[in-house]
Amino acid sequence: MHETADRAGEPGNGGAARRSLFAHRDFRLFWAGETTSVFASNATGLALPLVAVTVLDSSPLMLGFLAAAVWLPWLLIGLPAGAWVDRLPKRPVLITCGLVSAALLVSVPLAWYAGALTIGQLLVVALVTGGATVFFVTAYHAYFPLLVGERDLMEGNAKLQGSESAMLMVGPSAGGLIAQAFGAATGVLVNAGAYLVSAFCMTRIRTPVPEDTRSRPRTGLRTEMREGLHFVLKDAYFKPIVLYGAMANLTLDGYQSIYVAFLIRTVGVSPGVVGLLVAAGGVGGILGAFVVRPLVRRFGSARGFLIGRFVATPFGLLMPLASPDLGVLFFFVGLLAVDGSLVAGNISLDSFRQAYCPPHLLGRVVATTTFIKYSTIPVGAILGGFLGDRIGLRPTMWIMTGALVCCSLILLWGPIRRVRDFPDRPADRNEELHA
Repeated sequence: MHETADRAGEPGNGGAARRSLFAHRDFRLFWAGETTSVFASNATGLALPLVAVTVLDSSPLMLGFLAAAVWLPWLLIGLPAGAWVDRLPKRPVLITCGLVSAALLVSVPLAWYAGALTIGQLLVVALVTGGATVFFVTAYHAYFPLLVGERDLMEGNAKLQGSESAMLMVGPSAGGLIAQAFGAATGVLVNAGAYLVSAFCMTRIRTPVPEDTRSRPRTGLRTEMREGLHFVLKDAYFKPIVLYGAMANLTLDGYQSIYVAFLIRTVGVSPGVVGLLVAAGGVGGILGAFVVRPLVRRFGSARGFLIGRFVATPFGLLMPLASPDLGVLFFFVGLLAVDGSLVAGNISLDSFRQAYCPPHLLGRVVATTTFIKYSTIPVGAILGGFLGDRIGLRPTMWIMTGALVCCSLILLWGPIRRVRDFPDRPADRNEELHA
């Protein structure tokens, strides 16, 4: 579907023997750039609150505002960002996002050295770097299929999701160690350096990709946003997937907002053990990235996706069973299975979306689906905290993990349950449904 580089032995070539994508220079650069960006984002997510607490002695309310500022751009600019990215060449967007984020983070230690650092500046840094993340994520998903071609999407997404899962473990822990070694404010410079590395990697990519979106006639930003919304909400495949994602995120953040308190106050484990248990999510993500390709080859992309949801997600019901000593393994296994299935499913869905969507709509589709799915995150977090206060932490864990399992039933609404593989373009879907 996409016009891509067609050099012997490189992604997109249909005749030569296929090698791992890591054998290709430009994919390595893209992978390194995206991985360092994810590392920087996760490390910064811990670094800014540490600065607020240890340097500015901020109140819990201000910490809440700081956490919300990172996600707020998805709600404010998520939809128009998709339309803007579809109008622009993607690689310069990726580079610009890295440079902007690095510059903002450098301002934190500079202001601290000058004695002028305030919580207001941290809020601005969190808000604008969050906005840069919106554009980076949207452009990255739109650029990747142009870089590697359709046949390598599954392998490439598995490698990218695997490294992202690793960074979910490494980023926060490294952020804490860096802050301890160099001080919270000075340690932010390391995160800025990671963003610069990401931007540098993107500048070194040489594979030419078709950027024909710049020649398309403009129909107005609001019209282009509506086109993305219409594609997602009217499509028989996307509609249940996006609804499932929104409801699953509500339940996931419902228990993630309280599981630290659950483990410490109800189960009675130490903070160090909490860190080890929460790391199970990253381990599960790495395992999910490894198993998704064999699963898809054996059962098909659509059936493999459903198997992961209906077989692995119920293991989440083990988490509320956690108890002292060896009983904490219930939590570890449950979180590992849930996060592993989520990462494996994300790989399949990312590959499906990148192959299925028309290239000129992909940025808007990415932004629209992400906007809808992320819109329930703050609701779930608040609901989990509210229920935890009212009915207790363990009952809330049961409610949220049980609701997550039930969410999978949404995926049976639509054609996904009837096909072995996701179609690779909307025309195939229409022919299949009208056969």
